[in-house]
Amino acid sequence: MARYKLTLAYDGSGFFGSQRQASTKTRTVQGELEKALQKLGWSERSVIMSGRTDTGVHATGQVASVDLDWSHTDDQLVRALNSTLPADIAVRSAQVVEANFHPRFDAIARLYRYRLFCQSLRDPLRERFDWRVWPAINANILTDAAKLFLGTHDFSAFGSPTTPKGTTVRTVLKAEWQQISEDGWHFEVQADAFLYRMVRRLVFVQVAVAEGKTSVEAVASSLAKQPPAGIRSGCRHGATATLPSGLAPAHGLTLVEVEYKE
Repeated sequence: MARYKLTLAYDGSGFFGSQRQASTKTRTVQGELEKALQKLGWSERSVIMSGRTDTGVHATGQVASVDLDWSHTDDQLVRALNSTLPADIAVRSAQVVEANFHPRFDAIARLYRYRLFCQSLRDPLRERFDWRVWPAINANILTDAAKLFLGTHDFSAFGSPTTPKGTTVRTVLKAEWQQISEDGWHFEVQADAFLYRMVRRLVFVQVAVAEGKTSVEAVASSLAKQPPAGIRSGCRHGATATLPSGLAPAHGLTLVEVEYKE
């Protein structure tokens, strides 16, 4: 018996999130992986995931761990699992790790990528994996807004804690927009950890800033928990009142990588 670290890729369109649900009829990434493992003789209670992804969110670098009695090579395990898994999920790699490896608690950083494009007309193929935004965004404002998130801040205006009494303070290591085509953009954000739905909220607010629906100053104030000029001091979390509510659609988001110490 050995503990294996599995790196997964999946198209989240057909999954009700990554985490197995109470209802056995709900299709999840974890559930499909466990079904495939059972065909290889696995009989443990549950695999462990590095974190949950929402319904519709994709991944190229999700990580899971599993204890498995496997007498063949790592590559053979990858091929065996992929021959059983459905077409919208694949194991990219498998490797034996220390028995105490935990894909969630041992992670030191996670990297997400969000894709969008600016176009007035629907584009069904692109919209499977990208958020179509219109009116067009101001690239310079996007860049300025992203820089505000770097460093350690209280991100309570951008997500909820992952545990009932968890902190909303996170350290963002990278927040960067890249123009990849005439009308297409990627937002990459890396942090030590993320709040629930934090990335989708960050993208939504930045797009609102770039479309002139709110200001860079309001974003900065929400991180500092200081009300901007004109907001009454009695307003809870002050600046959050000036930020539009909402989330970027799930289908534009991909978990790219979970980073661990060597």
